[in-house]
Amino acid sequence: MSETLEIKPLTERIGAEVFGVDLTKPLSNSHVQQIHDALMAHCVIFFRDQAINHEQHETLGRHFGQLALHSGVSGIEGHPYIVKIHGDADSKHVAGERWHSDLSCDEEPPMGSILALHTVPEVGGDTLWTNMYSAYDALSPRMKVYLEGLTAEHNGEIIYRPITKEPNRVFPISNHPVVRVHPVTKRKCLFVNRQYVTKINELSRQESAAILDFLFDHCEEERYQCRFRWKPNSIAFWDNRCTMHQAVWDYFPKTRSGYRVTIAGDKPIAA
Repeated sequence: MSETLEIKPLTERIGAEVFGVDLTKPLSNSHVQQIHDALMAHCVIFFRDQAINHEQHETLGRHFGQLALHSGVSGIEGHPYIVKIHGDADSKHVAGERWHSDLSCDEEPPMGSILALHTVPEVGGDTLWTNMYSAYDALSPRMKVYLEGLTAEHNGEIIYRPITKEPNRVFPISNHPVVRVHPVTKRKCLFVNRQYVTKINELSRQESAAILDFLFDHCEEERYQCRFRWKPNSIAFWDNRCTMHQAVWDYFPKTRSGYRVTIAGDKPIAA
């Protein structure tokens, strides 16, 4: 392996593939820093041909922060920080069908997520990511002023209550700024998503619905996106603070399967 990784952008705004590293082996400090820098520059990064096991998956995540337990579903046996992501012919729904930022309902939403898929369909099953910096930057100056200072409710109950088998479990509901400042890059970005956000707290119901509909549609425009075509043993690592993503369920009844770790974050900083 070369000490200098090769970074190939997918689009001008978001996404890059990383070459020249074997994630099944211990990473040098230089490689960890280069991966981190690529993530900050491109918001989501991708690796091919990485047949990592659970321990290696957890080790990879810990290079970039503490691992976080998923607040909506339980981890796999023996590895509570690893969540199985699976869809097949028996699935009634799959994780991530709607645009979202992972667990934005948490009081301290995740910094990032690392998904490794070992089984993918020959056709379909792509994932889309969108750049929330670019979505914010494209707003008019007057809209930027209007949105700063507003907060939105991110509700985990509406997502996980219908699928839980634990009736006494409580799922998080949190309020976060509509416009946040990324703690590393210091750039402003939008922080709302169609899956978790139910309302803007400072507005009437009608006003909230109208503004959220506009923001959801705006953030989901193709010009801010990249699309990743999975192959067996591909890995995606994304920054939840400045992206949303959507898993396209267009492969039924074929199987798409793998595992994800979540990296702990902190409370969003208002712009």
